[in-house]
Amino acid sequence: MISSFIASSPLFLAFGIPSGPDLIVLLIIVLVLFGAKRLPEIARSLGQSVHEFKKAKQEFEEAANAKPVSSTPVPSTPATGSSTVTSASTEEPKSSQQS
Repeated sequence: MISSFIASSPLFLAFGIPSGPDLIVLLIIVLVLFGAKRLPEIARSLGQSVHEFKKAKQEFEEAANAKPVSSTPVPSTPATGSSTVTSASTEEPKSSQQS
């Protein structure tokens, strides 16, 4: 419903996607505003942001499509009430006392 209203609106037709001469005029305006030296930097940063956005989108889709973790409980060993002590922890360090 809304998309048909937007497409039939004269405002939509006035601000459509620029092509041909409109695009050339926009590129000249951008060149004058930012200068020839900054345009490669702007293009590089724009490309990096698009790459990061696509990467985040892909990670989100993978997380959304991931198989949910099963809710069955994992069997555990019964507690004995006392902890077992290993022989390494019971040994006392030997002191080197020389008389």
